[in-house]
Amino acid sequence: MEQAAPAPNTIELRRGLSAGLSIAFGYMPVAIAFGLLAGSTGLTVYEAVLMSMLVFAGAAQYMALSMIAVGAGMIEIVLATFIVNFRHLLMSASINERAEPTSKRYRALFGFFLTDEVFAVSSVHKEPVPGGYILGTGIAAYSSWVGFTAVGYFTGAILPAILQESMGIALYALFIALLVPSIKDAGRPVVVLALLGGGFNWMYAFVLDTGWAIMAAVITAVVIYELLIRRRIT
Repeated sequence: MEQAAPAPNTIELRRGLSAGLSIAFGYMPVAIAFGLLAGSTGLTVYEAVLMSMLVFAGAAQYMALSMIAVGAGMIEIVLATFIVNFRHLLMSASINERAEPTSKRYRALFGFFLTDEVFAVSSVHKEPVPGGYILGTGIAAYSSWVGFTAVGYFTGAILPAILQESMGIALYALFIALLVPSIKDAGRPVVVLALLGGGFNWMYAFVLDTGWAIMAAVITAVVIYELLIRRRIT
């Protein structure tokens, strides 16, 4: 029989909440932008906030909005979100090795709150990382993301109609803004993958629905790029 592990203590929870404040402030403008765009895409405030509450993944949520805007189906959106968030499996496995022994219930709980930023902050903590610290960091980030999604939605509702209609263009501008820093950091690989993905999406769009074309283009671009890299190494 598995021995019960101690629950995270309140001291580490407060330390995690404090450490997560920087993430919370960083999430504010992105969450507000998501709320604005969700309203312009046609989602209700309940749908927008519920998406942030259940998905809690910025890149996947923005991609889902773009797919909703072009009329993609539910299965396509779910599969695309799974592909984008696949890295979370690796992050969860890594943080599980670093974290102190806790019950499965708590590991599942702070696993839900694990984003790139929460993972980064938790990973620099001295091992073993207290479960309460991870949980507190995640709660701070989660509260900001969900709360400011609602703020962004209601902010968009009071904008003039012409500005609300133009928010659809802002979605593509945001994707470009997210891409530029990646190009600066990684350089050529990001550019090559973006060009491959765009090219394959254009070709697949002739024979597939929009959502399936996007997923097929992403997978094909990554596979081909990986094959090219392996061929250069060998």
